Amino acid sequence: MSKRVENAIRKIPDFPKKGIIFRDVTTAIKDADVFKEIIDYFIDKFKDIDFDYIVAMESRGFFLGAPVAYAMGKGLIIVRKPGKLPAETISAEYELEYGTDKLEIHKDAIEPGKKVIIMDDLIATGGTLNASIELVEKLGGKVQLAAFLIELPALKAREIVRSNVPILSMLEF
Repeated sequence: MSKRVENAIRKIPDFPKKGIIFRDVTTAIKDADVFKEIIDYFIDKFKDIDFDYIVAMESRGFFLGAPVAYAMGKGLIIVRKPGKLPAETISAEYELEYGTDKLEIHKDAIEPGKKVIIMDDLIATGGTLNASIELVEKLGGKVQLAAFLIELPALKAREIVRSNVPILSMLEF
């Protein structure tokens, strides 16, 4: 674990509600050297994986997935909340603490048989990851890995993740 990256992430107590410590990664990506260390970490971890695309989850996954995809010569596919993508989409629902939400992907985003790595800034309960895996699989894609800057192991996301997808996290809190 990189102490420099860990120290660059701002901790905000009681956000978005009392008892939660929000991990604000914007302070880490603001620092060019720390941001480079984060991106270089993922490039190094992905170098021996056979994959075609990075699937970045809304919205903080975009600033991790985009530079990694660019540096590795891979395509970038985005997964968004409903109504944000302009062409025809498919959706997957996931559980929230109080209710459900949905994620969408363009219907033509992934060709059958293509291999992907899913990226986001943080994995907590695993709901958005499961929805993203479902979307990739509905299109015939194969998830090689799910990668995160931060994992909150106390929330046990690994126990509920579908399809035995391997999970990589740079930091654990």
